[in-house]
Amino acid sequence: MEPIVQYKDIHKSFGDTHVLKGIDLDISPSEKIAIIGPSGSGKTTIIRLLMTLEEPTKGDIYVAGKNLWKMEKGGKSVPAKEKHLAEVRKDIGMVFQHFNLFPHKTILDNCAMPLIKVKKMSKKEAQEQSKQMLDRVGLGDKYDAYPSNLSGGQKQRVAMARALVMKPKIMLFDEVTSALDPELVGEVLEVIRDLAENDEMAMVLVTHEMDFALEIADRVLFLDEGVIAESGSADEVINTSDNPRLQDFLRRFRD
Repeated sequence: MEPIVQYKDIHKSFGDTHVLKGIDLDISPSEKIAIIGPSGSGKTTIIRLLMTLEEPTKGDIYVAGKNLWKMEKGGKSVPAKEKHLAEVRKDIGMVFQHFNLFPHKTILDNCAMPLIKVKKMSKKEAQEQSKQMLDRVGLGDKYDAYPSNLSGGQKQRVAMARALVMKPKIMLFDEVTSALDPELVGEVLEVIRDLAENDEMAMVLVTHEMDFALEIADRVLFLDEGVIAESGSADEVINTSDNPRLQDFLRRFRD
């Protein structure tokens, strides 16, 4: 089966800081991957490159066989234009740490907006599809509410619904529980658990929720100093690896 995403020798530097140092990674359709590692190891950068929020310093990323950051022009490979980037990334959805909702729009309008703007859907159809997705994440009674009226967990579920309504083939989650109060984490993880169990799309989660990674991930990557230091099943990486750097990292969650 062809990978839905391929990273080939990906490097990323910010000034003199070399954040990613030759990442090679294939992601299969419907595969659920958790990325763990210490702060500054490059976890979030990996998914921001795929969402075209950052550009690689070196290397290539392919989505469904298409080069994300390069395009053909006159028989030559040239840097991609925005139209090419938008076309290739149309099957990718991302949920951020801090929701990124429009405060002056209702929850329903927040979800419907990308369908109207990107897919050129009528407002009526966009709202109908958005209602279905809000129902799925447990917010069917909040269509007319504004973000300021919601808890952090509810805001994060709206952000998920907004991404999911676009029907992506791969969903990226960037530490989506890290900004939440502890008592709200469970409701967000429950939505992700439902997606992992019932949806065919690939998922990549940058997370510190080790027990959750064990539960839902087909594969866990341990990122350390810009390289994939460990890769394997959740049990292999979290429970049985003898990598000392990984053991030191995991010890913080076990103490």
